[in-house]
Amino acid sequence: MASKQVLSPLPGTFYRKPAPDQPPYKEEGDTVAEGDVVGLVEVMKTFHEVKADAAGTIAKFLIDNEDAIMAGQPIVEISG
Repeated sequence: MASKQVLSPLPGTFYRKPAPDQPPYKEEGDTVAEGDVVGLVEVMKTFHEVKADAAGTIAKFLIDNEDAIMAGQPIVEISG
């Protein structure tokens, strides 16, 4: 089974939810299609969607919600 990592396009803060009172975009074990949003990276109060670039199943989030992230850092591992 091949796996692929989704990388952060920007440095900032990673969020798994669109808002604090809403559910996460995706959970581990969820299926994703190419282009599905898996989280947000916030840079200076601007939010950028992070999208899956492959279809499959989310094997694991490699960073926690609200953690600082660097450009190119792996966010999530997709298997399938």
